[in-house]
Amino acid sequence: MVATASGAHRPVGWIPILLCLVGCGAEDVEVGPRPDYSDLARDLTPVIEREMQNKSISAVSIALVDDQEVVWARGFGYADPVDSVSASAGTVYRVGSVSKLFTDIGIMQLVEAGQLDLDVPVTDYLSDFRPINPFGKPITLRQLMSHRSGLVREPPIGNYFDPSGPALQQTVQSLNGIDLVYEPETNTKYSNAAIATVGYVLEETQGEPFSQYLERTVLDPLGMVSSAFEPKPAVVAQLAKAYMWTYDGREFEAPTFQLGMAPAGSMYSSVEDLAGFMSVMFEGGRVEDGAILESETLEEMWTPQLGSGYGIGFAVSEMDGHRRVGHGGAIYGFATELGMLPDEKLGAVVVATKDVANSVVRRIADAALQGMVNVREGQDGLRFDFTEPVPADLAAQLPGKYGNEGDGVVIEEWDGRFFATMEQAGFRAEIRALDGKLMVDDVLAFGTAIEPLGDAVVVSGDTLAKRSDEEPAPVPARWRGLIGEYGWDHNTLYVLERGGSLYALIEWFFLYPLEELSRNEFAFPSWGLYEGERLVFGRDPSDRATHVVAASVRFDRRSVGPEDGATFRINPLRPVDELRGVAQAAEPPNEQGEFTQSELVEIVQLDPSIRLDIRYATTNNFMSAVFYREPRAFLQRQGAEALVRVHEKLKEQGFGLLIHDAYRPWFVTKMFWDATPADMKIFVADPSSGSRHNRGAAVDLTLYDLETGEPVVMTGGYDEFSHRSYARYPGGTGRQRWLRDLLREAMEDEGFSVYPFEWWHFDYQGWSRYRIHNETFDMLGQANE
Repeated sequence: MVATASGAHRPVGWIPILLCLVGCGAEDVEVGPRPDYSDLARDLTPVIEREMQNKSISAVSIALVDDQEVVWARGFGYADPVDSVSASAGTVYRVGSVSKLFTDIGIMQLVEAGQLDLDVPVTDYLSDFRPINPFGKPITLRQLMSHRSGLVREPPIGNYFDPSGPALQQTVQSLNGIDLVYEPETNTKYSNAAIATVGYVLEETQGEPFSQYLERTVLDPLGMVSSAFEPKPAVVAQLAKAYMWTYDGREFEAPTFQLGMAPAGSMYSSVEDLAGFMSVMFEGGRVEDGAILESETLEEMWTPQLGSGYGIGFAVSEMDGHRRVGHGGAIYGFATELGMLPDEKLGAVVVATKDVANSVVRRIADAALQGMVNVREGQDGLRFDFTEPVPADLAAQLPGKYGNEGDGVVIEEWDGRFFATMEQAGFRAEIRALDGKLMVDDVLAFGTAIEPLGDAVVVSGDTLAKRSDEEPAPVPARWRGLIGEYGWDHNTLYVLERGGSLYALIEWFFLYPLEELSRNEFAFPSWGLYEGERLVFGRDPSDRATHVVAASVRFDRRSVGPEDGATFRINPLRPVDELRGVAQAAEPPNEQGEFTQSELVEIVQLDPSIRLDIRYATTNNFMSAVFYREPRAFLQRQGAEALVRVHEKLKEQGFGLLIHDAYRPWFVTKMFWDATPADMKIFVADPSSGSRHNRGAAVDLTLYDLETGEPVVMTGGYDEFSHRSYARYPGGTGRQRWLRDLLREAMEDEGFSVYPFEWWHFDYQGWSRYRIHNETFDMLGQANE
């Protein structure tokens, strides 16, 4: 791809500095840096590279604009990590809500032409637009474009979750019969549904499909040759791969379906194209043969409207005394920040390929803008705060629960990293150190200060005392049928219990306490993405929810693992007897090196009160077959003795250990592997490298209640091949997660570490010192006699 196409329009005086050959691919496009910005580019480079490394971001592209010139633009990392395709200034990304700026520009062109009026009822243009509005104040384009219309955030059809790709008309018409959340002009309520409606006004009044109209009237005149509102083959060919992630440790390639509300978030673009757009803005809307908009119109778009923090389309704020306008964007796996200082004619756009990494791209963009101001003013230096891991002297005192349930902070440690669930903010983020202090520095957020004070923490100036970590009460019966997962694989809604309240974990990361309005109706809080909106559950005759309509979007209940404690089972890929014969005839891997002498001991001989439920000595297991002749459990002596200490400590809290499996002969591991479908192999060990069970240094276990003798209920069942088994699975009840964490913390205190994908599986420290074994239990018993 070359920088411009024949016939494309560019702003007056627009001068890119290209460092690629004619005919190069998008991965080769680079601009500058212009000499006076070379120091800034040099300083920003390690900032971007370090943020990518710390936040596991595969690609970032950036462009800086000084009036009519792109002074630096390049990519970092890989647009396609699988095929090692480098990112560049020409790489195409999905830019999410940055789309709204272009939709609104399309409207303002027609306002200038006298064809549309921002302040008449929108029903003048859409006669079939009939959301329920009991307030007597009609909805207008100005309200819609400044997020003051009171409409719901998402339309019922064609919303952010909906992969069906309905037509824009169907999306907007689905708002008919939906109540306004607020009276128009009384509250700022960010709404994708509103901008979908704005785009539909263009489509209906101009008699042309929205995406085609915007391309002809806005994108083409701007010379944005790599941009589109639909997946044109030439554009998508340069599209970067983007990635989703979850709190429980999953990562997967982002979906690429088209949103039914394309005007609000479906635009494709490159930082090269967006840099050209910013230059047009700085030129007062002028291009070579005319103007996109008049400068007076742009000024109106950059002026806060109706008491909101939005102009018309543009978010309006201040940065160190400079007026700042722009917009962020977030869509499946992509995060964008476009920021401009229009009075200084300076702009920056940054895009990344990790879901909701908006805090990261915003920090980079703002650092770049401030650095550009410094260049203009002859000042040196770029300020960007780099954090470090939490120092050891603070680590021990951090974990705990602080403040009141529901508005406090919960700090947890995972693999030497510390995470704070900010209950009032509605998210979980990593804590790191900066200049001897602690603060949030995460993909999701940056800057909240956390100061440990022994049995308290100070969070943003508020002192929160550590509260006791008591066993949570059972969940109320009326909520049991509501707790679960709803929606889609690509975007799952969790309904969970926490601290005696129901919560919704939505869009993977946003944790909101729910107010119970009636048996089946709950309200989102008065803050967050879905402020003022509701959840309404539908139940079956057994009182179990079949679906929930949350913020006007229907989420159907997902089937995740067996119900009511049933055993998870698979259909083996081959008959068990055939698998057994092949496995017993095979040889374990030939390991080289020096190994510690094994001393496998039978755990119950060290402490008979440790109970056994050896599933593989029965048919009550995931393969419905017997693998062991006897229900016995062996472990290397040091690990077994540590396990006894865990058991003794847990007795103080009323629990004991129940073992499902420990040492496992290698041939059984091979049977498991050969039987399991490829998409489930994360739950079984690869026999080519052996299992930690084969070395006698791993144990599968749970807790039992000393008073009742019954096993406790965790978030998922033993050997359940689902993400409910993950050690950080966020769903379920507070008691289930508390019991799971109680087990983990007790095991970790004695030198065990949990396997991230199985809450029940723990490896003892130094497991690699032992050889792989293939002896059966009776052979071990004879050796120990």
